[in-house]
Amino acid sequence: MIELEGLTKRFGAKTAVDHLSFQVKPGVVTGFLGPNGAGKSTTMRMMLDLDNPTSGTVRIDGKHYRDLPEPLKYIGALLDAKAMNGARSAYNNLLCLAQSNRIPESRVAEVLDLVGLTAVAKKKSKGFSLGMGQRLGIAAALLGDPEILMFDEPVNGLDPEGILWIRNLMKGLASEGRTIFVSSHLMSEMALTADHLVVIGQGKLLADLSMADFIQQNSRSFVRLRSPQQERLKDVLHEAGITAISVPATGALEIDGVESERLGELAAQHQIVLHELSPQRASLEEAFMRMTADSVEYHAHAPGVSGPPAGPTPGPVDAAAWGAGFDATRKGGE
Repeated sequence: MIELEGLTKRFGAKTAVDHLSFQVKPGVVTGFLGPNGAGKSTTMRMMLDLDNPTSGTVRIDGKHYRDLPEPLKYIGALLDAKAMNGARSAYNNLLCLAQSNRIPESRVAEVLDLVGLTAVAKKKSKGFSLGMGQRLGIAAALLGDPEILMFDEPVNGLDPEGILWIRNLMKGLASEGRTIFVSSHLMSEMALTADHLVVIGQGKLLADLSMADFIQQNSRSFVRLRSPQQERLKDVLHEAGITAISVPATGALEIDGVESERLGELAAQHQIVLHELSPQRASLEEAFMRMTADSVEYHAHAPGVSGPPAGPTPGPVDAAAWGAGFDATRKGGE
């Protein structure tokens, strides 16, 4: 388990993380979301003692990262796949980590095979593609067979097969009772992977709840109805005390707060033909944009358009640089 209590980090007058408290529990994949500049990278760096908090604390299974005797056996992290030594082969990069944490050399071959890099194990990592570098970084995180795993943008550079593999890997590890903490800007992928969400904005906690509850609380769900007997349908709904919103663009009716089963039964009772009866639920992306709309620090503008943008848009990355699993291990071993 990862526990944050009152975690705060200031860089001069800038507060990057503001009294952040939450727990990352075992047995589920916990997604870590927030707009650019929200403080996600700084938070993850403080978890690994790559940055010292201004106040507050982080504990990994009840201990500070720096107090873990062989940290890779407790927590594995992928924060920056490029942090590997490019002059070393994939095998030797992992061997160095293994030796520093008293991990058997046989484990190096195991994780290389697990991530699909056995064929290039002896090649220097500086020649690796982005996707191959990600796989090597994931191998480093898995090296100590830890109970806690932390990933930042793990699907970055991976092909479709690789994305499916890492998704199933994280879900499989969580099903074994391990603690999985993953940050990503790919909402569609997060929606398929995470069971629980922690959302921050401007360094503050905005949400800490299940994926289903997050979407339900931050979006509109409704039922869409279309019928060639639209006017009669509206009259029937009105008589039943149901408010329907007409949408001229689609020629449909939208009804909030009523189950689709009831609407279908009502139409059948009055022999009304339906061409569409479909529950509509917002995506994770829509719910996220709605929740974080007031927390976006960086806005982009379309050419020739002045004034505030219509909604949150991607901006620059967090000011603090990402840490690396290798640096975190080295620091933890000092």
